[in-house]
Amino acid sequence: MLTVSNLKVSYGQSEVIHGLDFAVAKNETLAIMGRNGMGKTTLFKSLIGILPSTEGNINIDGVDVTNTESYRRVENGIAYVPQGRMIFPTLTVQENIETGMEVSKLKKIPDDIYALFPVLHEMRSRKGGNLSGGQQQQLAIARALVTNPKVLLLDEPTEGIQPSIIKDIANVLNELKKLRDITIIVSEQVLSFTQAVADRIIVIDKGEFIHEDTKDNVNTDVIRKYLSV
Repeated sequence: MLTVSNLKVSYGQSEVIHGLDFAVAKNETLAIMGRNGMGKTTLFKSLIGILPSTEGNINIDGVDVTNTESYRRVENGIAYVPQGRMIFPTLTVQENIETGMEVSKLKKIPDDIYALFPVLHEMRSRKGGNLSGGQQQQLAIARALVTNPKVLLLDEPTEGIQPSIIKDIANVLNELKKLRDITIIVSEQVLSFTQAVADRIIVIDKGEFIHEDTKDNVNTDVIRKYLSV
């Protein structure tokens, strides 16, 4: 569903993503783990088109989107929930979700969105800025889902969220894969969360992949060592 080959990204003269190669299958959840500053957000911004790549290719479901603008990538099936959520604080919950519907041409918010996030239905008339951090994260995911993505990127979805809500988000992501044929990629530092949702874990360090495990063979001691160095 998503194939990335020899991806390189630079800030000015400084290369920060060094020729990454990876593929994520339909209905697979991949977790990319690493400490702050190791390249997770830069990688995600390059996948969605906020940052241009200096070399390499990005394909979504067989379509080359390497040199296309962000909105074109969204039309081709990729959705991005940024670190910090970036919801519209002065719009209501319902209005926030509806901003994502321009791409999919939906006339109303699908029932499965509110089924996944019942708290958003209860608070649909409340301003986004009045929600808790966990509720805003759910809102950001819901807004991304109404674009009907094939690939969903979640950048640090557990950041600043209480443990009970982290579990709720993990449950939502697992339920989502049962409801839709969707590929999910999360960047994370919380190992318990990634173990709850991911089929595969890759560790990134200074813009390079240095370790990979499948869900059944996760070496938690090794991954914790990479995250704590």
